[in-house]
Amino acid sequence: MKFYNREKEIAQLHKIEKKSRNTAQMTFMLGRRRIGKTSLLIRATENYKTLYFFVSKKSEPLLCEEFTTEIKNKLGVDIFGELKSFKDVFGYLMDLSTKQHFTLIIDEFQEFNSINSSIYSEMQNIWDSKKNESSINLLLCGSVYSLMSKIFENSKEPLFGRATARIHLKAFDIAALKEILSDHYPEYTKEDLLAFYLVTGGVAKYVEILVEEGSFIKNDILDHVFSDNSLFIDEGKNVLIDEFGKDYGNYFSILSLIASSKTSRVEMESVLEINIGGFLNRLESDYGLIEKVKPIFSKSNSRSIKYQIKDNFLNFWFRFIYKYRSAVEIGNIDYIKNIVERDYDVYSGRILEKYFVDKMMQEGIYSDIGTYWEKGNKNEIDIVAVNEYEKRLVLAEVKRNKDKIKLNILQQKASSLLNNFNKYSIEYIPLSLDEM
Repeated sequence: MKFYNREKEIAQLHKIEKKSRNTAQMTFMLGRRRIGKTSLLIRATENYKTLYFFVSKKSEPLLCEEFTTEIKNKLGVDIFGELKSFKDVFGYLMDLSTKQHFTLIIDEFQEFNSINSSIYSEMQNIWDSKKNESSINLLLCGSVYSLMSKIFENSKEPLFGRATARIHLKAFDIAALKEILSDHYPEYTKEDLLAFYLVTGGVAKYVEILVEEGSFIKNDILDHVFSDNSLFIDEGKNVLIDEFGKDYGNYFSILSLIASSKTSRVEMESVLEINIGGFLNRLESDYGLIEKVKPIFSKSNSRSIKYQIKDNFLNFWFRFIYKYRSAVEIGNIDYIKNIVERDYDVYSGRILEKYFVDKMMQEGIYSDIGTYWEKGNKNEIDIVAVNEYEKRLVLAEVKRNKDKIKLNILQQKASSLLNNFNKYSIEYIPLSLDEM
């Protein structure tokens, strides 16, 4: 699959590389697993003198042996004696970077935490003492979001404040997904596009799998997800197990409830019969997996709060695969597939709302976008978008079938909301598969 949609990030990495020729740069990149961090770094540095260190779960001396071989092969230097600790390796490279310029990528950087947690403080001391004379371009990448955030953004950690740049790599946007489908299957329908968006969420690895399998039609996409030995079946657990550790049960239960439309804290606590405030805070702030949804224009202290999973694939996985994990354990994947087919129209209708919110955000013409409801979930409006500069308010009803949208009912729902927008032009629009 060709390289898509990373022009801004590549430009930023090239700019950082150029700066590093005069002054040492430390950049950290984070993003969920499978998002394409490593591929991006390799692509952006392919024309530069670059070392690539992968921090696998090995002993420190074995890792340093691998790193030493990489240094000799890529930089053509002789190393006398053995570098048995990463402190020695990093110190050697920082000294070397005062004489020659190169890029160093350290992938799965957070794994040092389990190998030797003192490495971070040792790196800090070496960096602080030698960065002014160095011309190294240091790129640090990790796939455990919470640990990478902690390492660089927690004021109590040694590397806090040392990074000169931060890149948060996100999923492919809607324009990129359309481009990918157009390149590989120009005959795709709006239904196919929705299924592609619904399952992959723009995550590079999932997109790549479907492209390699030639799965672009809705039915083919679902057939592959629920095929024998499909990566997707265990993927949710594989992605999150390192984030949550062995005590993942409560987190998974909460995410499963949110994916099944129990989106308020009260609803979730009534099922789980525990206080989940701390879990919700960590899922939002530490792990970046969920986000609060409030009625647009509500006060900051409003208690009218719902939660949603930000990642499309994880939402799908918790809704259909984790929820029916007993069927997974006995190998009855067809049972789950039948449930997906039964519930697909309702489920995909909700994802269609998210699609249009994403699309409108990416258009860059609105100052605020959200949803709206009143007390008791009354007068719900799927999308409210504001262009404050042009004094324009857009209200949208979203349904898969355009014929089922009643704009007169939408106008009635908006009567209270409009009291705050007397001088605005008001536009009521239907959004369906046809408008994708």
